[in-house]
Amino acid sequence: MAPSEPNAIPFRLKGELPHFAEELEGWKGYIEWEKYPEKKKQVEEILKQYDFPDPPEYQLEPLPKTNPVLTGERFKQYHQATGLGHLPDISWQYVLKEKSEDMIHVLQFPYNGEPPRDRLVETEITSNKDFFVRNHGGIPEIDPAKFFLDISGLVNDPKKLTLADLQNEALFPRQSNVVTLQCSGTRRIEQIREYPGDGDELINAPWAEGAIGAARWTGVSLKKVIKHCGGLKDGAAHIELLGADTYFKKGKVYNYAVSVPWRKVKANEVLLAWEMNGEPLPYIHGFPLRAVVFGYIGARSTKWLYQIRAIRDASEAPVQRKEYLYYTPQVGKQNAMYSNGFSIQDMPVSSAIMSPKDMETIIHDGKIKLKGWAYSGGGHWPVRVEVSGDGGSIWYEVPWENMSTKYYHAWRLWEIDLPVDAEGWLEMCVRCWDNALNTQPTFVRSAWNWDLHVTSSCHRVKLYSINRTRPATAARLKMVEEKNLSLVPITKPLPIDLETDEQFEAAMQARHGRDPLE
Repeated sequence: MAPSEPNAIPFRLKGELPHFAEELEGWKGYIEWEKYPEKKKQVEEILKQYDFPDPPEYQLEPLPKTNPVLTGERFKQYHQATGLGHLPDISWQYVLKEKSEDMIHVLQFPYNGEPPRDRLVETEITSNKDFFVRNHGGIPEIDPAKFFLDISGLVNDPKKLTLADLQNEALFPRQSNVVTLQCSGTRRIEQIREYPGDGDELINAPWAEGAIGAARWTGVSLKKVIKHCGGLKDGAAHIELLGADTYFKKGKVYNYAVSVPWRKVKANEVLLAWEMNGEPLPYIHGFPLRAVVFGYIGARSTKWLYQIRAIRDASEAPVQRKEYLYYTPQVGKQNAMYSNGFSIQDMPVSSAIMSPKDMETIIHDGKIKLKGWAYSGGGHWPVRVEVSGDGGSIWYEVPWENMSTKYYHAWRLWEIDLPVDAEGWLEMCVRCWDNALNTQPTFVRSAWNWDLHVTSSCHRVKLYSINRTRPATAARLKMVEEKNLSLVPITKPLPIDLETDEQFEAAMQARHGRDPLE
């Protein structure tokens, strides 16, 4: 386990640790809370006994230059106080086993991580090792041979289906789709830097541009499973999806639960997946079964899916009712209510420049190569990507042949050799247009919201341009090279004179000196 956050307040347990038995044989790390109100109440009373230290300030102060960036001490302590202190260690071992070594660990527990920027846009299908992770609790370890999915609620014929049942093609036709999943926190760091917002107890992780990825998911359409259960009873309009992970919210404990409207399921846009890019789901991504909800916020794609309930209204669970809400710019800590935000479902059009990185120095010959991604949810797809080298006044279209495959529910990667004559600090930005002519707000402020979700404004990076086609620049680069020096970093002064005394005198004579003639 990586070390605790600097200056973390020591946490001392009170008395003997409670013990909550795991619910089922072969289901490690899964404790059923929703069926046992008395057990949930017991946890609530336990958590009341502790004065947990405040989470670290990470918006009004600089983020730690560490990896993990944040370690999630508060959530580790919730687990420890309720006898679940082993789950953070188990979860971290899966990070080390299943994810790339150079992942950016945005939050150690519950694990939130994204891959390096440049590698993310090398292939249109994201590798399993590089696919971002946004978990809300510890990772359950479920034996696939002992797994079953419970379908209940307002269905005509409730059933329990094993994984073998779901994979039986005589019962269910198999479905495979390329689908992008995106966390609503993608690019949140841009909002934090300009206008900080909600510091939820489950830290609103300071995501950069890598909380997105595209994979080929294989499984069975939830619509087919509901049909196998006799269809829905009258009045059923939503489908609740429950995960086996344990989740805490404001001193209470839950199993992870969200819902999607029946209309989404009916369109065959909710997949129960057991395969990711032709391989069994990694544990960290929901093994043995997860939901993949096309075009929706990633939070609806429940991992470690173990129960499906047909219900009348949207789920009352806190993740659905109290989180992932989008507020107007004048709603904040002073007046936010769960009811005056709207629930985020379809992901809006968005894009990002992934290469070069913000604040890089680029030495070029009149063109700078930019690479990135573009995405639009809700069944829309990117049609056009435009890039600007002057902050958004003049736009260049990315050539269509420089964009990756079109899918109904996935991103497109793009690249462009952008003409750049100017030198010094330049602001590059990108915007995407989808097939419904939706595009992005111009500035972060236009899309700022208190919960810091969905940074859909034009993505911007600042680059320091050094243009070799300029004669003076070419001469300086030649001189620097001959003396085995470098212009990078630009903030480090050159240890030599910038011109000789003779060159200075000649230049001043040609300019008629610094002072007026009379």
